[in-house]
Amino acid sequence: MLENYSLPIQKALKKIKADVGDRIKVSKKGETYEGLIMPRIKLGDTNCIVLKMDSGYNTGVKFETGVKMSKVKSSENKKEKPIQLKYDKNKPPITIIATGGTITSKVEYKTGGVITIEKPEELLKSYPELQELANIKFVTPFRKMSEDMNYKDWQIIARTVAQELNSGRGVIITHGTDTLHYTAAALSFMIKGNKPVVITGAQRSPDRGSSDAATNLICSIYAALSDLGEVGICMHGSMNDDFCSFNRGVRVRKMHTSRRDTFRTLIDDPIAKVWTNGKIEKIDVRRKRDDTEVEVDDKFEERVALIKVYPGSYPDILDYYVKKGYKGFVLEGTGFGHVPTQSKNSWIETIQKITKKGIPIVITSQTLFGRVNTKVYANLRILFHESGAIPAEDMLPEVAYIKLGWVLGHTKDIKKVREMMLTNIVGEFTDRSKIRGD
Repeated sequence: MLENYSLPIQKALKKIKADVGDRIKVSKKGETYEGLIMPRIKLGDTNCIVLKMDSGYNTGVKFETGVKMSKVKSSENKKEKPIQLKYDKNKPPITIIATGGTITSKVEYKTGGVITIEKPEELLKSYPELQELANIKFVTPFRKMSEDMNYKDWQIIARTVAQELNSGRGVIITHGTDTLHYTAAALSFMIKGNKPVVITGAQRSPDRGSSDAATNLICSIYAALSDLGEVGICMHGSMNDDFCSFNRGVRVRKMHTSRRDTFRTLIDDPIAKVWTNGKIEKIDVRRKRDDTEVEVDDKFEERVALIKVYPGSYPDILDYYVKKGYKGFVLEGTGFGHVPTQSKNSWIETIQKITKKGIPIVITSQTLFGRVNTKVYANLRILFHESGAIPAEDMLPEVAYIKLGWVLGHTKDIKKVREMMLTNIVGEFTDRSKIRGD
């Protein structure tokens, strides 16, 4: 495990019987650094030892004359006490449905990679203050990174959420961030009821000094106990650890690979802002909590494709999917919803042929902001009034994909599909887009 370190460092560590993952002290010029030895990549200065500090950050110490190292006795072999879940009759009940992702992961110091923690209860080691806010119960229906999820996982989550809500508990779902907005959209359609369903995650694992997990979890508890009545994503609203945005599940998207405030409500307003002290600023609340029982409507057609249109693209990709048995398509058109129309590789004839077979084709815009318009240009009139394509208003492409799968789970009649796609069911589109592009 030390092969990418210089020979002098390897010899010095072997002398004190230390390897990657062991805790050591490094003394240099009157300063002492203590941390876990990290593996290193081949790039960079091999004569610099990398330590994971207790703060969660890595630091590098140049190995040179006068540097002293000593191994810190490990307590790993001591039997670890199990985490005790506290019960306080004066605190409200919360269920955390743990599905995986960065928020329930940690750095594995033997390899330097991120791995899933064995039990979600380990979160309480990092954030014991969570038990000061609620009586917490953990449920683990499955463990997956979010990029591996599919509609069956959304169905399992929906049923688990309903069971916990109907038993009188608040619900938080911890989830990987890559596809968290897909799950939020799916649960928005699948869960019927007026209770808060709070989905959260983390961009950085709980053992990192810059982790966003604590703020996200604390704010999620307050949101789950509030009188809000919708499905939403509760995560950082800024780069600071001050408040979270509770974003409607069908109006939110991941907008950055690593920023802590990656989830943004687009073309609309978030439901609320939630502060770590429990303050909630309501912004666009459409449903409030009530006592009716939550029901699940999780029928879903998996054979739906989300396809991006681009200059020079050919429509025969649709024929390929049709031959594979796909039942519907969402196309990310350009601008107002254009597809190649007057060019030699026009999509119009193919779209007409497919819609006449009773297979719906829904058009969104890859611009994300603004809405599909059926009338501005002649090519749009041809697409929507002659080919049978369905405009998605200002639905986000991912939301249109989820909605079409859910609609096709209920009906394959293309007229009924059009009617349902153009019906605003859970706030997935607006009657009039707000003028904003941020």
